Amino acid sequence: MVIQEQLIEIRRQLHQIPEIGLEEEKTQKYLLEIIRSIDKEFIEFKIWRTGILVLVHGKAPKKTIGWRADIDGLPIKEEVISDFQSTHNGYMHACGHDFHMTIGLGLLEQMTLEQPENNYLFLFQPAEENEAGGMLMYEAGAFGSWLPDEFYGLHVNPELPVGKITTKVGTLFAATCEVQITLTGKGGHAAFPHTSNDMIIAGMSLVQQAQTIVSRNVNPVEGAVVTFGTFNAGTATNVIAGEATISGTIRTLTEEMNQLTQIRIREIGEGIAKSFNCEVDVFLDQKGYVPVINDKEKTENFMSFMEHESGVLFEEAEVAMTGEDFGYLLSKVPGTMFWLGVDSVYGLHSAKFEPKEAAIPFAVEHVSNFLKSLDK
Repeated sequence: MVIQEQLIEIRRQLHQIPEIGLEEEKTQKYLLEIIRSIDKEFIEFKIWRTGILVLVHGKAPKKTIGWRADIDGLPIKEEVISDFQSTHNGYMHACGHDFHMTIGLGLLEQMTLEQPENNYLFLFQPAEENEAGGMLMYEAGAFGSWLPDEFYGLHVNPELPVGKITTKVGTLFAATCEVQITLTGKGGHAAFPHTSNDMIIAGMSLVQQAQTIVSRNVNPVEGAVVTFGTFNAGTATNVIAGEATISGTIRTLTEEMNQLTQIRIREIGEGIAKSFNCEVDVFLDQKGYVPVINDKEKTENFMSFMEHESGVLFEEAEVAMTGEDFGYLLSKVPGTMFWLGVDSVYGLHSAKFEPKEAAIPFAVEHVSNFLKSLDK
């Protein structure tokens, strides 16, 4: 079986079975079927929970070169009409991980047409979206002696045309921290507000005050984002809410700024508790979502290669507030992450995200050329 000839069909099969982090059982099974079909004696693989590590043994290895593809989907109900819609109702590959997996398989096939000199590790990593799967695998010792000496990965970008690749030295993506806040007071009848403690008002005040963190605590040249995406409170029009739950995200370009923002969120929560005579519980979940920081040497080499690669439109990227758990692995192993253009009208995490499939064979061709250039 030649994977290169079936890339689009593989992507469509994967697109139909999106699963959230650490539950990617059908996805893992499908990937393993294809990996096993690449019947070469110098290939070895092992699994970690729903993840897969594939080692291509080199003939005379001096180093191990790693490639990472994330495999999980999102809890989003797909609105794109096609012959290969998600068959898992309420779940969708809305972040392009079906593309990432397919490209990873194509690169694996290309790098095993003949045995390379060096070792190549292909990581099909679970739980990028929700559990920082790269960090979990690293801390669990899943890599063992297979840990690469350098690591590479890509992320699809709907705002770029097919054929364009961008990246930069240093910080590419932000550090992230998810915020969960619960406010608990005393509910009551709408006609007697003086006997109650309205958590809708308290929650609104907390959200408003949190916006001053960026405007008054963050250095304007550094940048940060504090966004609350959910606010749930109340049960009826004539009942004063005794509880409110709020959730959101923090995005910063440095770990230090992320920590400062977290401290201010807690302090504001404590102030709201005193002001409204209520209880405020602030849960900050950072896990392994540190900034994606591209190694200078590895990234300059990648940029130089793509600038001279025929058929590739390369451009230096700007830093983005996107979060990516590959940052954790890059904090342990030097390497590079880059954007791959897929030209979609709708963006990442949209129910209408529809990337152009022509980006898949394009990426396999040119990224495999780059990986082969490292085999020296």
